[in-house]
Amino acid sequence: MVKFLDSLLGKSTPSTEDDYMDLDLEAFEQAEASAPAMFVKIAAIGDIKDSPRIKDEIYNGNVVIADISRLKMDKVMYERVLKDLKEVAKDVNGDIIGLGDQRYVVITPNSVKISRDKIGGVE
Repeated sequence: MVKFLDSLLGKSTPSTEDDYMDLDLEAFEQAEASAPAMFVKIAAIGDIKDSPRIKDEIYNGNVVIADISRLKMDKVMYERVLKDLKEVAKDVNGDIIGLGDQRYVVITPNSVKISRDKIGGVE
């Protein structure tokens, strides 16, 4: 510790090989490189109680594809959940879109927008 403080204070002491150690940064670099910036999560919503977990994923920067087909049986619950999800998309400056005859909803976090233009297929 004294050698370290001396070197910081400008007191020169001859250094030896024992003063240095090799750092293996390869494992750290591999872990950093493999960590994704975001995940695409799949969810099924059957009740308003499922909304908080989905909202947490959006706030954490992940994309969520949610199956909302079970909500179709209860119109009030359906509208409540969709309003909740629209608010979170707006809150994070994300996006939301319905797919597959409104059976699925895709909600994105900040800086991810969903194109409304279809690629290929019949329009």
